[in-house]
Amino acid sequence: MTCEPPGRDPEPAARAAGGPAGTGLPPVVELARAAYAYADGPPVLSGVTFAVHPGRSLALLGRNGSGKTTLLRLLSGGLRPSAGELRLDGRPVGGGRAELTRLRTSVQLVLQDPDDQLFAASVGQDVSFGPLNLGLPPEEVDRRVAESLAALEIAALRDRPTHLLSYGQRKRAAIAGAVAMRPRVLLLDEPTAGLDPRGRERLLAVLDRLRATGTTVVMATHDVDLALRWADEAALLTPRGPRTGPAAGMLADPALLSAAGLGPTWGHAAARVLRAHGLLDGGVTGPSFPRTPEELLAWAGGAGGGDTGARHHGDAGDTAGTRGAGDTGGAEDSGDAAGGAEGTGGAGDARGSGGA
Repeated sequence: MTCEPPGRDPEPAARAAGGPAGTGLPPVVELARAAYAYADGPPVLSGVTFAVHPGRSLALLGRNGSGKTTLLRLLSGGLRPSAGELRLDGRPVGGGRAELTRLRTSVQLVLQDPDDQLFAASVGQDVSFGPLNLGLPPEEVDRRVAESLAALEIAALRDRPTHLLSYGQRKRAAIAGAVAMRPRVLLLDEPTAGLDPRGRERLLAVLDRLRATGTTVVMATHDVDLALRWADEAALLTPRGPRTGPAAGMLADPALLSAAGLGPTWGHAAARVLRAHGLLDGGVTGPSFPRTPEELLAWAGGAGGGDTGARHHGDAGDTAGTRGAGDTGGAEDSGDAAGGAEGTGGAGDARGSGGA
């Protein structure tokens, strides 16, 4: 993937590599003109500038093999760019132990396959790995483990062996290990892959609550419908580089979707049909069109009244099927693991002690 040289932007709805326009907030973590190639392979990323600004939910979209996982691993320090640099709070991140520890206390990556990340005998031991590596006192480690397990609704699984967990439980345990590091930015590689609908809804509700407590969440996915309903911002990986902007507008651009190897969203297609029949006013970039079948049914039941833009899974008490902190995350979370994306790595990639 290469970035186009400066010049007139033929895609005014998209911005190269930036964060939310008009926020005035500097990025937490960013890549500047970064490049990376795996051994004996062509460049995966070249000349890429990409920034993650605080307080947003960002969907990173692209076809399989487009470099989503590589980009996340560069942002988390699991890979080092062969050119360009990684910055945290505007300062370059070096390759030394102290620099990587500084990065990993702010940015955490959860890999697509939880089995690439879970390695301890029990859930509690696995979640405690990162805080222990920071040298925190035992009482602080215990507090972080308890709070992280509660946040992911798996407190009752603390002493359960990790090999006895369902797939959905392993997903949430892996995320809990990252959350225990108290990151400002949480990077998730295809977090809903392999989950059934109920498990996916529960996970999205958890992510909404994490964001409500101040965590910026970046989700890599090729699911445009998920991105439309969940994300504030969308970054599409095209051959010209990442194109970033408000999710509803970015995902309404057929040319941009095609360049990223993606198809149209269900919500935008439904909105076009409704408008063609005179049943919906306005455009498709605002909040007032149904983004999911559930929202369409609610809209139809209310004769189109009310704001359908609220995310279906957004509140703890909604129909997402969430349960209390003592929930053991039953079999409804299980699913077949999806195949790994490019550049998978082990647990040290995300929660390591910061070694070079």
